[in-house]
Order: sequence, then structure tokens, then C-alpha cells
Amino acid sequence: MMYAIGVDLGGTKTAAGVVSGDGEVLFSETIPTLNRDGGTAILDATAALVSGLISRAAAAGIAVDRVGVGSAGVIDAGRGVVVSATDAILGWAGTELTAGMASRLGLPPSSVQAVNDVHAHALGEARAGAAAGTASSLLVAFGTGVGGSFVLHGEPVLGHRFVGGHVGHFTSPYAFDGGTPLPCVCGGSGHVEAIASGPAVHGSYLRFGGRAPATDARAVFALAANGDAAAVRAIQVGAAAAGQAVGGLANVLDPEVVVVSGGLAGAGPSWWEPMERSLRAELLPSLADLPVLPADLGNAAALVGAASLVLTSTPALQRN
Repeated sequence: MMYAIGVDLGGTKTAAGVVSGDGEVLFSETIPTLNRDGGTAILDATAALVSGLISRAAAAGIAVDRVGVGSAGVIDAGRGVVVSATDAILGWAGTELTAGMASRLGLPPSSVQAVNDVHAHALGEARAGAAAGTASSLLVAFGTGVGGSFVLHGEPVLGHRFVGGHVGHFTSPYAFDGGTPLPCVCGGSGHVEAIASGPAVHGSYLRFGGRAPATDARAVFALAANGDAAAVRAIQVGAAAAGQAVGGLANVLDPEVVVVSGGLAGAGPSWWEPMERSLRAELLPSLADLPVLPADLGNAAALVGAASLVLTSTPALQRN
């Protein structure tokens, strides 16, 4: 059986694991991402993490000479370069991700491939998670931000400029305060992410007159569980916006299955039920039976998906 290292490189932490050809994570380790120190420092730390796992695998009799990376930012998967990134990782834009990793690990350049982290997440769910065995799947993740990926016949649809999957950045009728569109972190306004992300739920709680101390969405959910009316409303509005957005995307893409992921999706029925009601209300009649499933692999999904870049064919190297 073939094995590879899958890497999930995010704004706060970087995880890596040894993944088998059938999608099993044998063991993994996590380090903080050096997100204030620039691309060189991040590559050095990530390569050291991967090198340690390769040595650990060798001690167990497993040879590993391939690495797949799911990274935050817009990733030119053909060249393995970070096209752009937010300030969550300073100095990340312009980093030669795959070449830098290959040279540090002493591997051929073709042995290291990279893609955006949400695409990696979706690939993992399509390979060994909630969407396993399907020909097409739409994954949308609701957490600190809103992102997604459409996987078709095992390949993520990346877009001509590799920005496909930014599903948080189209207009939502929910993302308005009176007649004023809510600001979005992308610099636009009135977008799905401005009303349906975790920080947006917290913002809605304050905007709806919430008075109890609450510093984040987790606190808002706790307040809602105790009957706080503003918290309940904030969650319901954010969930409805999320569901409407996913339902509209499903009408456009017609996936075999929809997978909903992220911290909000795991928050329980108070979010999931209004989200799914809104989603199904948006669907065209022919999509009435569309399966809508929670993600299955948790934090392992991006590791499995990243590893699949080098364990199978290499679709992520192509614009689509």
C-alpha cells in the first residue's frame, strides 16, 4: 500500500499525518503556525514537522516519499505558489510552497503538491468521509469564515485563477442592517460570510441587543441554550442565511450530496435545523431529495484530502 504525508496548514496551527492509500490517518502531530514570522519560517517549521513524521513512519517500517499540503490562502496548485493570503498569516503571499517544501525535504518537486485547505477538506470527505463513493459533492464550511469546494469525479473545481470555493463572498439578503449591507472581511459588503460565519453570529447578537457578556459565537450558543432571546435570534438568522446560500449553490451545481462542515455545523440542532430548513426551502423541486449531511472526518479530513493529491492522480494541478 502507498502512504503519504498530508498537511493541513492553517492560520493558527499546522497539522500533519501519515495517511494510507485507503484514507486512514495512521498517526499525526500538530504545531503552532508561525503566522507572524513569514513564509520562510513557516516552511522551515512545516518541513521539520513532516521530516519527523517520515522518520517515525520509517521506524514503523513504512516508507513515505510524498507530501500533499492543504494551505490557507489562494493556492496556484499548478505552480505550488501562494497567490494571496490574508493577514492571518503575514508574509505568506508569494511563497513557493511546494518547491520550498521539496527542497527542504530532499524530495523531487513532483512529490509535493498543494491546494487550498478547504479544497483539501472536501477531498478528504469525498475520499473517505461523508461523501465517499459519490460522483460529485458540494462541501460548505461555516466557522471563522465561510468556504467551500465542489468535488467532481474526485477532482476539486479550482477555477481559472484558483479562487473557486470562495462561497462566502456573494450577496445574502440576510446580510443587511436595515437597508445597510453588513461589512465583510473581504472588503466588500452584504456577503454570506458577513452574516453566517461564527464572528458574524456574535456580531448579530450584539446588534440584536444582546446584553449578557459574550466574546464569541461559542458564548452566544451557550446563552441561547439558556433562553437568551437575542442569542436565539442571532443563531437562527445566521443559520437561515447559511442554508439559503447552500441551497442556492446546490441549484447551480446539482451535486449528488451536500456536506456541511465547520464549527457552526457541529454546534447542534439549534443551528443545524434552521440551516437545513432554509436550505431545503431554496431548492428546486427536482432537488427535493438531495442528501444534506454533516461532515464525517473532523480534523482528519484535510489531512486525508491533502494526501490524496499525491496518492492518486493529480487533478489539482489543472485549472478547471
